[in-house]
Amino acid sequence: MRILYFTRDYTPHDHRFLAALAQSGAEAFYLRLERRPHQLEDRPLPPGVTQVNWPGGKAPFRWRSLPALTLALRRVLRDVRPHVVHAGPLQTCALIASLAGARPLAGMSWGSDLLIDARTSPWMKLATRLALRGSDVLIGDCAAVQQAAAGFGFPAGRVVLFPWGVDLRTFTPAPPGPSPLRARLGWQDCFVVLSLRSWEPVYGVDVVVKAFARAAAAEPRLRLILLGGGSLAGQVQSLLHQHQLHGRVHLGGQVSQERLPEVYHAADLYVSASHSDGSSVSLLEALASGLPVLVSDIPGNREWVTPGDGSPGWLFPDGDADALAGGILRAAALEDLAPCRAAARALAERRADWSANSRRLLEAYRMAVERRKGPAAP
Repeated sequence: MRILYFTRDYTPHDHRFLAALAQSGAEAFYLRLERRPHQLEDRPLPPGVTQVNWPGGKAPFRWRSLPALTLALRRVLRDVRPHVVHAGPLQTCALIASLAGARPLAGMSWGSDLLIDARTSPWMKLATRLALRGSDVLIGDCAAVQQAAAGFGFPAGRVVLFPWGVDLRTFTPAPPGPSPLRARLGWQDCFVVLSLRSWEPVYGVDVVVKAFARAAAAEPRLRLILLGGGSLAGQVQSLLHQHQLHGRVHLGGQVSQERLPEVYHAADLYVSASHSDGSSVSLLEALASGLPVLVSDIPGNREWVTPGDGSPGWLFPDGDADALAGGILRAAALEDLAPCRAAARALAERRADWSANSRRLLEAYRMAVERRKGPAAP
């Protein structure tokens, strides 16, 4: 099967999808819509994936380029002649693919495109409708995405859901012995909280910092590993300075995929205050690493964390820094986190194994091809 994978940029998620396509034996072509200022993935394309040269992919996307890129994509489709086009996010890549007449089309929601962006303006609503109208199937990672698509009239029977998952061989529970990162930081006897979401409003990193400041005032052992960066950098730095936290917070910046397991192994608790999410990959990585989790009470997170016995962690009300601070303190006070750690790993093995979940991707492509009632692709 010849697949054209059309995506916004090049991220670790794109690398994961492209690697799965190449390993499946498909003939995979990678088409990039834009190049944003901060590169999130530094690994080369997986072997066997062909990058398509076209007018896009060289600068940030601008709406005024929509007509030209639509025409350019039509030329790409004539040259590549894919059996199926995989395109997302919806209001950019899937929209362009739909307007260009790409068929069969597997539109992919990246979560926030349907859960947030689709309702931000009349234009985004229209773009969402056009993208969904042209999609033979919709690929998503959680039930919240399916429900949002239903609000635009997209049939549930044409939605293929699967968590994007993680490599369970890469993300594993910490080995016995001290953590090298904790040793370098001098935090061997501390309780370490980990946050690695981007510093953008939707991810609530400001809530995490406010909550940590309140919890740290009551518990001297608390430390925070705060990775990432983004538009809230000024606010985050101001909060750290205001509460005199720089000595208790490690600002790790953007960490490569190769170094991420070491970061998870250095932590005692993963936190996320995201206001909207699908099946968050960082949450799944934390679970696979056997890390207890404390996350905002939103639909995407509730699919993974259910309070009670056998849970890998806890929920707190979305946007409530006081509740998050209380949750951090309660976790730090527990004498034994082993049950949470075991439950986290078991959940990841049961539901977040990318090697198993990625098979659903090929099922989605077959559904798209069958819906068009064309000849079976070789």
